[in-house]
Amino acid sequence: MTRCPLAMRMLLAPVARSALVARTALLALLTAASAHATALPIKDDRGVTVELTAPPRRIVSLLPSLTETVCDLGDCDKLVGVDRYSNYPARIQALPKLGGLDDTAIEMLVALKPDVVLLGVSARVIDRLESLGLKVVALEPRSMADVQRVLGKVGQVLGRTEEARRLWNRIDGHIAQSAASLPASARGLSVYYEVDAGPYGAGSSSFIGEILSRLGARNILPPELGPFPKLNPEYIVRADPQVIMVGQRNAVGLPQRPGWASIRAVRQQKICVWVPAESDVLVRPGPRMSEAAALMARCLKEAAAGPVLWPSAPFNAPPGGMR
Repeated sequence: MTRCPLAMRMLLAPVARSALVARTALLALLTAASAHATALPIKDDRGVTVELTAPPRRIVSLLPSLTETVCDLGDCDKLVGVDRYSNYPARIQALPKLGGLDDTAIEMLVALKPDVVLLGVSARVIDRLESLGLKVVALEPRSMADVQRVLGKVGQVLGRTEEARRLWNRIDGHIAQSAASLPASARGLSVYYEVDAGPYGAGSSSFIGEILSRLGARNILPPELGPFPKLNPEYIVRADPQVIMVGQRNAVGLPQRPGWASIRAVRQQKICVWVPAESDVLVRPGPRMSEAAALMARCLKEAAAGPVLWPSAPFNAPPGGMR
């Protein structure tokens, strides 16, 4: 039989084309299925489900604790803009500052073309950003359980769920180490933690109050008052705490407040005053909570040993202000 390569090629060409079309269709189908498989519905703290088809490459964070969480999970380089209060780690200080919860620079934010915006539930710009087609994930950590949950949510957004689990275990372990380091004399002390002028205190149900409890301290604010209640100053005088913890900005004039001279913590000079960098660590419910526990443990040890020295340097607000 005489072979005819040209005839054979012509005969087989339709078959080859058909196979090629089939392979192309199969590849497209698999690609679509893969894209669908990576689509991840994330329910934020508003109860809104946000669909992300892939880990974001451009992120805006409008809450310092969320900024720090993104960085601690290994994606600091994906941040393209932050709020004015985000100042840690140092590498994010060069990023565009987009204002705060109430005065976000929306046009500037939109121009950054983020794949997702992370912010607090109380941010006023949520509806506006969503109306402009941006993906928004709103998260609000108040308790330690909230922090663990929020770490998990951010881990989902970034595609780093295992890193988020390890991060929480590290935080929890370090808090336990701080608690174990305290002598018996530093346990059981009654504490008032002032988070802001007003005065606003850290209640037992807040992440600060829960850390104090882990350290064996007795918070003068019961859980039923809420995480961060505004207080009548007389309430604090009557509670007569043995230790007061307060930021340097709000410590000015504290011993001279009406009636406060009678409080044991004031009489015995057991007031721990946080400098601005320490205040940042203590009031942000995120990766540095283990450092916050170490700072509070230091305070309790010093208070158990005698009078606590106030910072010698005058108050200086950190770059971008405080939150």
